Amino acid sequence: MAQMIPNIIEPVEVSWQKELAQAYRDPKKLLQDLQLDPAEYESGFAARKLFPVMVPRPFMRRMQKGNPEDPLLRQVITDPREFQDVPGYSTDPLDEQHSAVPGLLHKYQSRVLMIVRGGCAVNCRYCFRRHFPYADNALSRGDWQHALDYIAADKRIDEVIYSGGDPLMAKDDFLAWLTGQVEGIAHVQRLRIHSRLPVVIPSRLTPALIDWFCGGRLKPVLVLHINHANEIDQALADKLSALRQAGVTLLNQAVLLKGVNDSVTAQVNLSEALFRVGVLPYYLHLLDKVQGAAHFDMQEQQAREIMAGIIRRLPGYLVPKLVREIGNQPGKTPLDLHLHPDSGKSGDLSGESIDSRA
Repeated sequence: MAQMIPNIIEPVEVSWQKELAQAYRDPKKLLQDLQLDPAEYESGFAARKLFPVMVPRPFMRRMQKGNPEDPLLRQVITDPREFQDVPGYSTDPLDEQHSAVPGLLHKYQSRVLMIVRGGCAVNCRYCFRRHFPYADNALSRGDWQHALDYIAADKRIDEVIYSGGDPLMAKDDFLAWLTGQVEGIAHVQRLRIHSRLPVVIPSRLTPALIDWFCGGRLKPVLVLHINHANEIDQALADKLSALRQAGVTLLNQAVLLKGVNDSVTAQVNLSEALFRVGVLPYYLHLLDKVQGAAHFDMQEQQAREIMAGIIRRLPGYLVPKLVREIGNQPGKTPLDLHLHPDSGKSGDLSGESIDSRA
């Protein structure tokens, strides 16, 4: 494998970067290619000044043309409600715009999170870090030494998480170097990557990525961010198969979003689709209360009712944990469901009766 990589890494890496360069940055063009009338969305176009539009074409090709209700489109299209200043919503909903050292967040005792890259391949309009000061955490290789020294000095840290933005926006040669440095810290046992990039551009999962991610002593874990079953296509399935064969643990975390996946059926379909491609559901997050995204939020009781329906229809290993993340807490906060024997039974078993849009 190692001898083959130099022969194929160049065209593969250019491929995902080319897809990135060709991503939609104009919501009008995106809508036109989806055979939707841009005039009906024009009132929201100015929101791109609050948070730029970024939609890769492989992700767009999974959207249904002519369907304004498409759940993938709803996640990325600008909306005039992004300008609303809603009480209780913050530009820093998790109180994380301060770091232990530049580029490093130490929110949980045994894990640290490295802000490897500030950019993303797709700008989801509900992003809880849409206001994050990435420029203050943009580091050179030399600057990363302070973060590495911090990890080396705290023997409680057994897991390093690459995050962002999206850490896989970085090139493989840099990630290979950084991973080698982390691997040299004896008490670190696991390397976890949180990324949405492979979902929206599957070609990002290059042979070189598998080499640096799986070639050392650290146990590799990839946490994907997939919100809807329609986000999973054959190209992604094929790439994930290669990761599984290389020994990567594959998990998924999703966000419960009004108008996107807020029904029992949507959540059941997502869990089943994930399992078909070898990914286990991990977390289902309530929306982090970030300014500009309140229109995606829903009541906790509605979330509990959806979870009750999921539990009735799926085996336990396909049920994600319903959680809310609260700033300065030592871990995720699970929502107590208080399930009643008849919880989730209203209507038929399709689950559509348990829907926050009702």
